[in-house]
Amino acid sequence: MFSQLRPAIVLMVVMTVVTAGIYPALITGIAQVLFPAQANGSLIQQGGKAVGSELIGQTTSDPKHFWSRPSATSPYPYNAAASSGSNQGPTNPALTDAVAARVKALREADPDNKAPVPVDLVTASASGLDPHISVAAAEYQVARVAKARGLDRQKVLALVSEYTESRQLGFLGEPRVNVLKLNLALDALK
Repeated sequence: MFSQLRPAIVLMVVMTVVTAGIYPALITGIAQVLFPAQANGSLIQQGGKAVGSELIGQTTSDPKHFWSRPSATSPYPYNAAASSGSNQGPTNPALTDAVAARVKALREADPDNKAPVPVDLVTASASGLDPHISVAAAEYQVARVAKARGLDRQKVLALVSEYTESRQLGFLGEPRVNVLKLNLALDALK
């Protein structure tokens, strides 16, 4: 019996060292050399300090900033350790109430805006961490942001256009706007 047990234990130790030590160290090293920004979280630096990540949204309700897509993570919004959707279906009363409250907040923040509210401003993404909004969602907020900052609407619209990212590889997904990058550009205008 020991003759069968010994090779199994040796194989388990070898595979543990390879799969839990050598392989992750090798992949981490390759990532640090070839893709250092991505390997370190795609952090956005400002004044030598990390202010966020290109990959994880942030919540704000300041009328001077563009608002992100809602987050369904818990126990707080945009919790990267708890990436998940709400799993609430379209007939779920909790989702219906949450969407109605979000529409109401958007309408109260910009009562002159009578345009339909883009769906991504009132529903969470599947991960609950999405840092992007649609171009329509950004354009919906332009008048509110311009008014709150005392800026010309066309200047804010030009910033939205400047920070619009195209489809990946030219055909995947839709054009989108990274909210954190756009808000940082607005803050830099001062």
